[in-house]
Amino acid sequence: MRSTLDARLQRFARDTLARTLAELNARAHPRNVHDAAAIVIDNRSGDVLAWVGSAGGFSNAPEVDAVLAARQAGSALKPFLYAQAIDEKRVTAATLLDDAPLDLATGAGLYIPQNYDHDFKGWVSVRTALGSSLNVPAVRTLVMVTPHRFAKTLVALGLPLSKAGDYYGFSLALGSADVTLATLANAYRALANGGIARPFFDLADGPQDVPLADHRAGSPGTRVFSPEASFIVTDILADNNARTRTFGFDSVLATRSFSAVKTGTSKEMRDNWAVGFTSRYTVGVWVGNADGQPMWDVSGVTGAAPAWNAIVNYLNRRSDSRAPQAPPGVVRTNVTYQDDIEPARGEWFVDGTQMSAVGLTANAAQATRGLNADAQAARIGAPTNGTIFALDPDIPPARQRVWFERADSSARLAWRLDGKPYGHDARAAWLPWPGRHVLELVDARGQAVDTVSFEVRGAFARTAAPASR
Repeated sequence: MRSTLDARLQRFARDTLARTLAELNARAHPRNVHDAAAIVIDNRSGDVLAWVGSAGGFSNAPEVDAVLAARQAGSALKPFLYAQAIDEKRVTAATLLDDAPLDLATGAGLYIPQNYDHDFKGWVSVRTALGSSLNVPAVRTLVMVTPHRFAKTLVALGLPLSKAGDYYGFSLALGSADVTLATLANAYRALANGGIARPFFDLADGPQDVPLADHRAGSPGTRVFSPEASFIVTDILADNNARTRTFGFDSVLATRSFSAVKTGTSKEMRDNWAVGFTSRYTVGVWVGNADGQPMWDVSGVTGAAPAWNAIVNYLNRRSDSRAPQAPPGVVRTNVTYQDDIEPARGEWFVDGTQMSAVGLTANAAQATRGLNADAQAARIGAPTNGTIFALDPDIPPARQRVWFERADSSARLAWRLDGKPYGHDARAAWLPWPGRHVLELVDARGQAVDTVSFEVRGAFARTAAPASR
């Protein structure tokens, strides 16, 4: 049989991953990362042009094909969630979502998603929430879509979810499901093709596990998203300005010509993804450890993204990638935001959902400031008792914070964490550490006036190699 692989591209992808791992494991700052994989798919035909399943010499498990290994997707699933929400007309790219503390009751306790940043961002648009990969707005969106319906969408895209949506719960918004690099990249290819999912092929003589009549672009495929929702999400993933709240202006996610990309990192930094597409190709890169060990201080923009960027620029060296044309069902409208929540801009809408001014109702503004009838009680406002913090490691651990807040900012009270003093500020930041913790508000005599217990799940990776072994 004749392969679809491009030999030169295959060698370039292999060598790029080897260089990435060498840089990540430089002696001065070793990151405990030994494996990487990459796949390149032609958007139109579905032909696999590059398939690097193992990093070779660095690997502790070189026989594992990491293109086919099932791993947690992290934030790489968020584009599909927002595309579904846009199709269901639950949100637009301009809709405001509250990036503020959120408690959701589950069978195992409270689920409280966190951002790996210094603070919550407050009210942000869907464009900012997706571009900057903010976790709480994604969970709020999943509450509207429901885990059950979102899981069905992921399956329609070809992702190998083994359970129904209710099994994953709200963590599905942050990528708790296992996927493979091959199926994840092909799901992004569906966005590149206007919302139609089709199989991919690695042999020129026929497809994998599908009838020969369905081979290549001749297959009608499965429409998962509308052309309008696919275009809007693609436009957001290509918008470097939308990324700045988390990734800054000078990001390795920006390429010389058009590309749309998203990163993802699974819990405890075990998996690191960068997946996206140009006008002709879809490229997926995974970095991690085939044996499941956590990496040390590796995020989407430091692990997989540099290799992704190099492969995309190699593909575009002879012809520039061009942004897709807007389908007939979208309109561009100038939008202004009340109280300068976000700068005024031109925004894309599904026709019939456009708006020119976006603001908050009085009730929403009051709620986000946390004003309520018992706000003046001498008690702990946050976290609430029984909170379980589930942290998404898409941003380095040193930038994470859990915030302790007093309901009454004027009271002369102090914090005590696990029996030790922790300052007097009405709002105090704490670098979270795995385990169960007890937080107290104490008066001038050291007597506790309020106490809560909470738990942090997900061990932080070490940022340096062990002293000896």
